[in-house]
Amino acid sequence: MKQKLFILGITLCVACALAFTNVPAAMADTYKMTYSCFFPPTHVQSQLAEAWCKEVEKRTDGQVKVDYYPGQTLTKANQAYDGVVEGLSDIGFSVFAYTRGRFPVMAAVDLPLGYTSGKAATELINRTYDKFKPAELQDTQVMYLHAHGPGLFHTSQKPIKVMEDIKGLKFRAHGTSALVVTALGGTPVPKPMPETYEMLQKGVVDGAVYPLEANKGWKLGEVTRYATAAFDAAYTTSFFVVMNKDRWNELPAEIQTTIEAINAEWAVKHGEAWDTSDMEGIRFFLNQGGTLIGVDAKEQQRWKTAVAPIIDDYVKTTTEKGINAQEIVDFVTQTLSELQ
Repeated sequence: MKQKLFILGITLCVACALAFTNVPAAMADTYKMTYSCFFPPTHVQSQLAEAWCKEVEKRTDGQVKVDYYPGQTLTKANQAYDGVVEGLSDIGFSVFAYTRGRFPVMAAVDLPLGYTSGKAATELINRTYDKFKPAELQDTQVMYLHAHGPGLFHTSQKPIKVMEDIKGLKFRAHGTSALVVTALGGTPVPKPMPETYEMLQKGVVDGAVYPLEANKGWKLGEVTRYATAAFDAAYTTSFFVVMNKDRWNELPAEIQTTIEAINAEWAVKHGEAWDTSDMEGIRFFLNQGGTLIGVDAKEQQRWKTAVAPIIDDYVKTTTEKGINAQEIVDFVTQTLSELQ
């Protein structure tokens, strides 16, 4: 009897030891991450980013938990990419053009190619990435990319009906949009989007160039009165969602596969949201008393001709970096024509 009790006692001790031994292993299977986004929490793109965090936690059964930091509370918009590389955040969502010249291949998507849809622009940038797999993004793990709908001219006082109306005006613009402003005779003032409202409100600039959604998403329809629908010269702005490479490599293969499936779904959601929010932005703008100015085909062609040298210059300067820029431009131009 004593021998049986002794054996039972040993068995229980071993079981307890194994149980405690397994605790650190279980804890090691939980991965906590941080996500930095420059959009304010009320913006639909920010809400989608936060929903991605929740979906990752849900589909990994809580193994991956992501703390979400919107509104530049963790890293600034122009620091988001390097912040991921350096480990200031594990995941970052921002704009390629905020670090101009850093992403020459992806910059081709931002060119003024006559965008009419955020869904098409988003599909295009993901196809471009899949096609060229540029070295400029190899220091992070790309989750997915997306791009907004047509970038258009908005003004607070003076309506723009023809190209000459732009001359002498100052516009908040960055990246490709700044090149478009210059090509059409205006003066760009390169500042991040979060500063645009105050610049317009205080008259620091006469207008800004941005997608229609920003009239509501960033409340810019409160401080502008006119929008000019010159779609033939419309650019897009492309966005990245990337993860620190070391953190990605820590994840088990099955979790990586789960996240990749979510990424594919979320790229589509972002593209569709850009188009839906463009319509909401138009309604908000008009309800604020704004005027949407139409541009006839002849004038549209004048704008298109004026911005064409931007594309030529991109090919020249990017080729000088040892990149086959003409191949990239041909690809994005042809693909966009198929998507729109």
